[in-house]
Amino acid sequence: MDDRPGIESLESLRYYVHDLERSTHFYLNRLGFELVHEAMHDGFTERSFRAGQCAITCVEPDGEGDASRFLRKHPDGVGEIVFRVSSAPHALAWLESRGATPVDELREDRTGRRSFAITTPFGSCLFRFVDGAERPVTTSRSSFAHVDHLTANFETLAPAALWLEHVLGFEDFWRVELATASIADHGTGLRSRVMLDRATGLKIALNEPRRPNFLASQIELFVDDNRGPGFQHVALAVHDLPATVESLRRRGVEFLETPGSYYDALADRLAGHGIARIDEPIAQLRELGILVDGAGPGRYLLQIFLRDSASLYHEKEAGPFFFELIERKGDAGFGEGNFRALFESIEREQLGSKGAA
Repeated sequence: MDDRPGIESLESLRYYVHDLERSTHFYLNRLGFELVHEAMHDGFTERSFRAGQCAITCVEPDGEGDASRFLRKHPDGVGEIVFRVSSAPHALAWLESRGATPVDELREDRTGRRSFAITTPFGSCLFRFVDGAERPVTTSRSSFAHVDHLTANFETLAPAALWLEHVLGFEDFWRVELATASIADHGTGLRSRVMLDRATGLKIALNEPRRPNFLASQIELFVDDNRGPGFQHVALAVHDLPATVESLRRRGVEFLETPGSYYDALADRLAGHGIARIDEPIAQLRELGILVDGAGPGRYLLQIFLRDSASLYHEKEAGPFFFELIERKGDAGFGEGNFRALFESIEREQLGSKGAA
């Protein structure tokens, strides 16, 4: 048997929601995705949205099924990750030989595509593997290119890292431990590992809280709000991040705020990484709230983070999930400085929400 499961790409995310109309408005009118498929089934309604190679299917239950079972346990969130594989029978046999736990038999849909799903350490989220050609879709040119990486939060990440390595064949790619500066005496920390699928380049980041303020960590708060571990955010790669952010702001998209002090020290921090210049004026990045980090001359990346759904809609059951937008300009890693900035921004947002309550 081949020593790989034959994963060719991340095909789509299935996102389970209580309010499909609200999600439809967000993807069509805010992010500018296109509706490429809509169907009503026995027990649920689904709508699929696409921009570039980024594909999201939102599912609202109206009876028993995977979506209703997920939403009885969790708020809105990622319930299934769909991978395209060269052969579903081969992937099933390969994964079972390494200890995977399938939840169904190999099945074939109306188009002849074969698939199966397995349980995961990512809470109630399943991984589905499907072969055959994708349903043909036509979308206009979009700023969004593809899914860059997925990020999940746990109280302990080691089981997920070991599962990705020994069951799915992912490799250890990047690690960091950090503690935030004291934010109103609530500074905390986290430990993170990024796992890589060498065949596709797909990365899955795993976060856990660090002592001493374990219970106050935004990682632990996510696990509480999500009622268990799960996917915190998905990073979408874009072609021109400043232009994309300007466009999305005009559409009403809300982003996490970045403190001005971040930009006051940015030039010196980049110089410390050996980056003498970047293409974007720092004044423009400050105005838009875009983060920058890098790993050497001519190697940097730009990032920004949307507000999570619960704070966006002022509704806890909308869930703590959010999107990241990223443009890589020669840097394939995960800048620690930006990691810290994201962590501190989320903590400020959470502290502000508590104060308002």
